[in-house]
Amino acid sequence: MRAAVCSVHGPPESVEIREVDAPTPGPGQVVVSVRAAAVNFPDVLIVADRYQLSVPTPFVPGSEFAGEVAELGEGVSTPAVGDRVRGTVFHGAFAEQVVIDADRVHPIPDDVTMVDAAGFYVTHATAYHCLRSVASLQKGERLLVTGAAGGVGSAAVALGVAMGAEVVAVASGREKLDLCERLGASVLVDASADDLRGALRESVPDGIDVVLDPVGGDVAEPAVRACRYGARFVTVGFASGDIPAIPLNLVLLKGVTLAGFEMRGFGTHHPDLMSRDLQELEDLFASGVVRPAVGATLPLDEVVEALRLLADRRATGKIIIVP
Repeated sequence: MRAAVCSVHGPPESVEIREVDAPTPGPGQVVVSVRAAAVNFPDVLIVADRYQLSVPTPFVPGSEFAGEVAELGEGVSTPAVGDRVRGTVFHGAFAEQVVIDADRVHPIPDDVTMVDAAGFYVTHATAYHCLRSVASLQKGERLLVTGAAGGVGSAAVALGVAMGAEVVAVASGREKLDLCERLGASVLVDASADDLRGALRESVPDGIDVVLDPVGGDVAEPAVRACRYGARFVTVGFASGDIPAIPLNLVLLKGVTLAGFEMRGFGTHHPDLMSRDLQELEDLFASGVVRPAVGATLPLDEVVEALRLLADRRATGKIIIVP
């Protein structure tokens, strides 16, 4: 089968398309024929060996996919061959087939496309855990989302609107801000403004209740300064490439609560909250309340460009690979 292979850690250009052996399911596993695979920012970090966990080379990157069950391992009765399923793996999804434990795939509703199914889980679960469990976002509160046109950002905008918040979207350029507006953001702030702090003060003079920040860098401090007294600030990543140094005097004076979110740690320490959140998120997805904002679909041959779009922060919405 054809797959994207990272033979040496480095930039997206380290990945190349090769013929590799098709996977064989072990006991309790299934092989899925991949019809769509989403590109997430951690995929870029894993290829570069800059993620929290290192993956030895060679490996196939990609964590999120949708497709049809092609083969069952010993002891598997469900799902059945031909069933439409979605799932996540740490790596291996940017290929024509992927192997996964049978109990880790989920059925895809009949009215949901493979592209939407592949692009939903990782970013929306991240955003929902942050808003629901970490920040305890309440109806009527004002939510500021940085990187609001990216994967996690666009998911947070849509979910914030669904949860009844007033959403302030911070993104760079008209195209990205237009996407945020379509997702329901009521206040749009251009992150490329010369004075982001001033732009936020002018746009939201009454301040922010909750900040969800997947960007870091130069955006984080203006977002803290825009907070009301007692606001909650959740950091979920550093897509800018820079880890910010927040002046703690701002935290002190504003009574801001700083919190962080990382999926593995959250699941380990709060399994009950994770289970509750995921069930609620499944209900929102199945009912059609939220769908991923897909910015582009690219063939497997263009996986380097797909990764590069995220690495350079040029992606608008989710980028989907269609093998």
